Amino acid sequence: MKLLEVKNVKKYFPVQKGFIEQLITKEKEYVKAVDDVSFDIIKGEVLGLAGESGSGKTTMGRLCVRLIDPTEGSINFDGKDIAALTGDELRRIRQKVQFTFQDPSSSLNPRLSIGDAISDALKFQDIGTPEERKDATIEVLEKVGLSPAYTFYDRRPHQLSGGQKQRVVFGRAIILNPEFVVTDEPVAMVDVSIKAQLLELMLDLKRDLDLTYLFISHDLATARHVCDRIAIMYLGKLIEIADRNQIYEDPLHPYTEGLMSAIPVPDPKIRKTEKIPRGEIPSPINPPSGCRFHPRCPKAFDRCSVEEPLLKDAENGRHVACHLYGN
Repeated sequence: MKLLEVKNVKKYFPVQKGFIEQLITKEKEYVKAVDDVSFDIIKGEVLGLAGESGSGKTTMGRLCVRLIDPTEGSINFDGKDIAALTGDELRRIRQKVQFTFQDPSSSLNPRLSIGDAISDALKFQDIGTPEERKDATIEVLEKVGLSPAYTFYDRRPHQLSGGQKQRVVFGRAIILNPEFVVTDEPVAMVDVSIKAQLLELMLDLKRDLDLTYLFISHDLATARHVCDRIAIMYLGKLIEIADRNQIYEDPLHPYTEGLMSAIPVPDPKIRKTEKIPRGEIPSPINPPSGCRFHPRCPKAFDRCSVEEPLLKDAENGRHVACHLYGN
């Protein structure tokens, strides 16, 4: 069963120009952060979304929960296009979709206690009495591993470690019993020693609460351990999506090959052939013609620079946008 369907979604941000530049040219420019992306998420799965910085991962995640409005396209959650919802309908749907930000320190209000930071979601949705909201918050604190919960309820964010703050962020996300959670780099801001504990917590919450995740990460080694499928983005485009084992063992797109070759291998006896893309990711304001990866691709040929590849079925449930595959 498809829980979320993203269809031909675009998100263009207008470029702010200086006064002189506006006088010289009247033409408007846009950052094409997400450009005609389509995919779906099956209920109960963890879909990974990976790519370099600037590829559009976070923007795509925010679109999936309507933190920002799409320029074009539809985002169907449980049969409803949340891109078209407003007012009370949108407020109600927010009980079912949640988002965790990359930096827990900046996403928590330093003036609010931990208890208030979590229970505010219930207050905003007008759920329960103050006593019932406090009881629910205490229960959530225990659930995310902040125990004994009463010792954390009145603390401020600056009194917590990075890992504890991330647990608070998870608690705030699950307090409304959502169905779908977008996690943006959930373990990027914590020590390696804490990372495994937080990933285990995520999977425990998924099992106990029947959650579905969109797991945004640049750490492909981590994504392999938590994701069922992985989608690769490059410069606002979705270029490959497949089962995690297919992606890691037999990547099709040259960009995906490059990302996989960059994963460190702890065994010094194993030598990997590095296929890391040369150069920097181009500007999303004026992306290259044709395939957006062709200026950096070691396998590019004439067709790549003039014709944009579509995301095609490559069999066995995988899709790839590359002229090397299909007719």
